Amino acid sequence: MAFLLNKSTLASHFRSTSQKTEDLVSFSRRGFHVEPGTREKALLAEDSALKPFKSYKQSVKKLRKFGDVLTIVVVAGCCYEIYVKAAIREEARKQ
Repeated sequence: MAFLLNKSTLASHFRSTSQKTEDLVSFSRRGFHVEPGTREKALLAEDSALKPFKSYKQSVKKLRKFGDVLTIVVVAGCCYEIYVKAAIREEARKQ
């Protein structure tokens, strides 16, 4: 009988613990959505002094595309050279 009593006490403990954790999770989710203050808004605002430094993104994209195209061209050239050498070797074997 004592075993059943302990078992029900244990089950009620787990229920109360799970309810507490659910409350904490819902509270923490609600706590993260806070309207930014004046300092945060000022930090997130556009700064005209930094505009010249933001233009690098377009040049990086162009450079990346150029690098991708160059890589494809080099790989295609290597494959072509391997094919030509194999074809020449095959012709040499037939003769």
